[in-house]
Amino acid sequence: MGKKHCWVCFALHFRLVAMSPWAGLLSSTSRVSLLLLLGSVLLSCSSLGQREFALTKIEERDIKDDSGKELGTEDDADPEDLEHASGTHLPALTGALQALQELFVPMTMCAFADYEIMVKLISKFNSSASTLDEKVAALYDLEYYVHQVDNAKDFLSMGGLRLVIEGLNSSEASLKEHAAFVLGAALSSNPKVQIEAIEGGALQKLLVILATEQPLAVRKKALFALSSMLRHFPYAQQQFLKLGGLQVLRSLFRQKGMEPLHVRVVTLLYDLIMEKVRAGHGEQMEEKIQQYQQVRLVPAVVEQGWCALVPNLLAMPEHDTREKVLKLVGVLVAFCREHYRGDPALGTTLSLLRSEYEELAAQEQREGDKDGYFRELLGSINTIIQELR
Repeated sequence: MGKKHCWVCFALHFRLVAMSPWAGLLSSTSRVSLLLLLGSVLLSCSSLGQREFALTKIEERDIKDDSGKELGTEDDADPEDLEHASGTHLPALTGALQALQELFVPMTMCAFADYEIMVKLISKFNSSASTLDEKVAALYDLEYYVHQVDNAKDFLSMGGLRLVIEGLNSSEASLKEHAAFVLGAALSSNPKVQIEAIEGGALQKLLVILATEQPLAVRKKALFALSSMLRHFPYAQQQFLKLGGLQVLRSLFRQKGMEPLHVRVVTLLYDLIMEKVRAGHGEQMEEKIQQYQQVRLVPAVVEQGWCALVPNLLAMPEHDTREKVLKLVGVLVAFCREHYRGDPALGTTLSLLRSEYEELAAQEQREGDKDGYFRELLGSINTIIQELR
């Protein structure tokens, strides 16, 4: 199904909602809600045309029906039929229900089109006849589709997940990079894919990439995939610690050229620590709460020297980096208090930062922003200083 067809479907259903005789039966709120739903259909369908494939172009025959004719773009509904509809509520309501039923046709067709495209892309990636550039292009396009939860599940059932996990072993850096990228996209907020991936050995392969000499771009995508696997998956977090994952991440701070990964690691650690804290207070299933209790991340962080490592990043000039580091220091201060109190360099850094952000926050306030970004950072610094007194 092409993008043009989606537009035609949307236009038809928009007219049915806005202009048909039964439109008056719906409240204004209901009409707005229905039009928003129609808009979501358009956005879903239009995704088919938003990116130009470097590799796979859906050929003309792929958008034809079984008879060889192109999918219709004509409005089959006769406006006169609608205009001559009965004035009674029952026939009008029946027409409304029929139109609502038709509303789901383009949604189904969009899902089918995504499935067919992913089949072609996986076939291209897995073909021995494909060049390296073609395989990379196929992975690039797959990443776009597997972000959607349902598409990622289809990707799993097609065997695509197994193929990209195998791609992590490739000797070609570009293939390894894009395989990790697709894997990370498929794992995001998708428990079913997370389980299959860890059972397929993806965690070990990602740690090997991060622990060995690889280009920055490859490690960056591997860290993205690792983060997607660990978030909201306590079992994977346990395995990560057992496999020495924390040591692997710490090693990135000792290697030249890996500086762009530092703040990503800090963000991941903060998110995982806070995730466990929130799990103890939320409405989690008892089994998952017990799994989180077995994840001893903070003790491992303290034992492996992260108390000394993390504050060093406050020397970075970027405000965004400092914000993320301050968040992690703020969480660790309860566990690293004695170390922090005995670190004169940290005390000096915090004092300098407080002076800098007092000035920036004052400037914000003069400009009318009383609860601005710099004021928030100043609050984080003051809280840490207070905790260390």
